[in-house]
This record gives sequence, C-alpha cells and structure tokens, in this order.
Amino acid sequence: MAFFVAMVGTTLPTPLYPAYALEFGFGELVTTVVFAAYAAGVVASLLAFGHWSDQLGRRPMLLAGLALSAASAVAFLLPGALGWLFVGRVLSGLSAGIFTGTATATVVDLAPEGSRGRASLVAAGVNMAGLGCGPLLAGVLTQYAPHPLRLCFVVDLVLVAVGVLAVVLLREPVSPTGERELGPRRLHVPNEVRGVFARAAVAGFAGFAVLGLFTAVSPAFLGTVLHRHNAALVGVVVLVLFGASVTGQTLSTRLGLQRALPVGCVGLIVGMVVIAAALKVPSLTLLVVGAVIAGVGQGLSFRAGLGAVTSAAPDELRGQVTSTFFVVLYVGISLPVIGEGALAGGTSLVTAGIVFALLVAVLAAVALVLLLRGDRDRGVH
Repeated sequence: MAFFVAMVGTTLPTPLYPAYALEFGFGELVTTVVFAAYAAGVVASLLAFGHWSDQLGRRPMLLAGLALSAASAVAFLLPGALGWLFVGRVLSGLSAGIFTGTATATVVDLAPEGSRGRASLVAAGVNMAGLGCGPLLAGVLTQYAPHPLRLCFVVDLVLVAVGVLAVVLLREPVSPTGERELGPRRLHVPNEVRGVFARAAVAGFAGFAVLGLFTAVSPAFLGTVLHRHNAALVGVVVLVLFGASVTGQTLSTRLGLQRALPVGCVGLIVGMVVIAAALKVPSLTLLVVGAVIAGVGQGLSFRAGLGAVTSAAPDELRGQVTSTFFVVLYVGISLPVIGEGALAGGTSLVTAGIVFALLVAVLAAVALVLLLRGDRDRGVH
C-alpha cells in the first residue's frame, strides 16, 4: 500500500503540464526539464540513501520516503511560482529513490520462504501500477472535479496518510546492522560483470526513455498533435503503457532471462516505429497500440536485464551494481526527453517525437545486436 501510494505521487503532475505551461508561460523544453528534475532526485536518492535501510531499518526509511512524498504534494499546492514545480519534482524523486530500493526489499523480506521470486515480481508490479495510476487519478480529477491544479494533491496527501498508517502497523522485517556508514554510495561495475551490464543497460536505457516520453510529453502529443484535450485521456494512455510494462515483466518469468531480453528489445523497436507512425498520420489508435507494444517490450527488457545484472554481480557488490544500473535507467528517463523538448522548440513537436521514437528504436536495435553477439560468443566458448 505504501509503495503504491508513493509511486502514485510521482506521476500526478503528468496531465497537468499543459495547464502549468499556460499559467507560467513556458514551452515544451521547460516541461521536459521540470519532469527531469524528478529523475535527478531519484538518482541523488539512490546514491545517498540506497543502503540506509540495511543500517537503520526498513520502516524508518519508508516513513522518510512518505514524508518526502507529502512535502512534494505541499510544494505543488503552494501558489504562484514556477520554482515550486521544480521543488516538488525533486522531492518526489527523492521519495521514489528511497521507495525503489527499500520498499522492494521490504516486500521480499516479508515474503514466505520459497516465494521471494514472486514477491519481487509483485513489488515490481506495484511500482509500475502506482506510476500508471498517478496520471489517471490526476487526469480524472482535473477534468471532472473542481480546483484542477490543486485537488489531486489534496487527495494525494490523504493517500500518504493511509500509507503512513500502513507502515506504522508493519513489523520491522530486518534487524538494523547498527553501522553508521551513511555516506553516498560509489557507482561501480566490476570487470567480470561489464559485458552483461552493458547489454542490459542499453536495453534498459531505451525502455526507460519510452517511460519518460509518455509521462513528460504525452499531454502535448495528445493536445497539440491529436487535438484531444481531455486530461483523463492522458491518464488512460499513460496507464496503458505502464500496464503493458507490468504484463511484460510477468511474461519475462515465463520466457526466462535469455529469451526475455532480446524479445523485449524487438518489442521496443516495433513499438517505437508504430508510435512514430502515430505521430506522422496522426492516429490515437496507433499511439495506443504503439504504447502497448513498447510497454510490453520495456517490461520484458527491464525485468530480464535487472535479473541478469543482479545474477552476474558478486554478492558483496550486488547493491552497488544494482544502484549503478538504476542510475543508468533514470538518466535514460530524463536526458533523452530534454533533448526531445529542445528539438521540439527548434522544429515541431511531431518532428521531435518521430526523431525521438526512431532513436529509441535504434538504441534497442543496438542492444539486440549486443545480446545476439554475446549469445554467439558464449556458444563459441
């Protein structure tokens, strides 16, 4: 419950970006930079706080994450200045960074023996479901309820209070180590893991760039290109993408790591080509179909890539390697989208979207070639 609530809060602003752009008078580039402030907060949180729950306990860190989530909602409720959007997004990213690691570990810690693999999948599903439901909640409230830029954050504060209650009622699943080595974590990938890491990271970067595109730019695509100005529709489209990601993650366990990663790359390639076609035509149906295909591909590649990286990493370095992997993913969710926003300012939203989609498809194709080459080399040796 707490994990779901925290993730809902991170994507609430997605349907509101067009309204913020009108209120504060900014364009697509500023929209993408505001969105990317969230990713900066996530990366900072992963590096600074990613290992604290092992030393301080899970519950204190979960409560800290919810406090940051509440502070983010308050920042969005404050009147009148663009700067508060950046503050709210950074606070939201810090919250998400804590929850990405700590809440996943907590769900796995609390799972019965023999069910930890399933618990990991449940945690990943809750993560993506929360990210997908945030835009839907905000979109519906913005479209059909009063106070379109405020009410969703009031509702979010109520949900955070429920999340706090859930954590308070939770038993502490680990015994804190008592250590106080709370300095930032160093990014590190040992030599023996770098081949696996590179292949998984390229695919993961491409997949998270898709998530960034939809959560930052889909309102502009729907409004400007497809002339659909319903905020609830924005939420539905984003939810479709994240729901497809959950489906892909579920399928990855059935396909196995060796097959799921290349199949996911193919899904990303096909999905992004369909999305480019949707912008060119333009067509809402094609956009949704592309979101489904790309979302399944992202889920497959993310889940399989993370599994490959954590399996290959030495036990004593697994935390560092995993944190490094997530840093790459969150760079992928932010920097390409900023590039898309800059290109849109110099050309058009359609041109920028098509270029972005094709570049992501190329990245996924590079990952696929690396995977096939790695499989061939393992076959030779």
